[in-house]
Amino acid sequence: MTAIGISTPVLPSPARATRAAAQRATRLRLTVRGRRVLVFLAALPAILALSIAIFSGGNALASRTDGAPADSFVTVTVSSGETLWSIAEEVAPQSDPRDVVDAMVRLNALDGATVWVGQSLAIPAEYSTTR
Repeated sequence: MTAIGISTPVLPSPARATRAAAQRATRLRLTVRGRRVLVFLAALPAILALSIAIFSGGNALASRTDGAPADSFVTVTVSSGETLWSIAEEVAPQSDPRDVVDAMVRLNALDGATVWVGQSLAIPAEYSTTR
């Protein structure tokens, strides 16, 4: 003899259905403000490191503690009609004037090759001879 059984599906109770739906729906959803906060928190270490570098690194550039010693250059005053090239030829006739002009521009932090009458220029000691 064969037995045929009829079974009825077991329906979940309303409490179980609510709990199961709540477990499936707990995906993290961020609002625009939440995303901004997360981006800010992620960028905060970089912002702090950059600010420390800016505020503490500028002092080393502005200090003259390990700069050129005072006896490493000679000062000359520009006369009427003189240029950097003519001064370079006069103070270092044995050297290439281009090298001397470049050294004077770097030592005096000049923007270009323009000099004015009465301007004091530092000449590197390696190039200076009695003028």
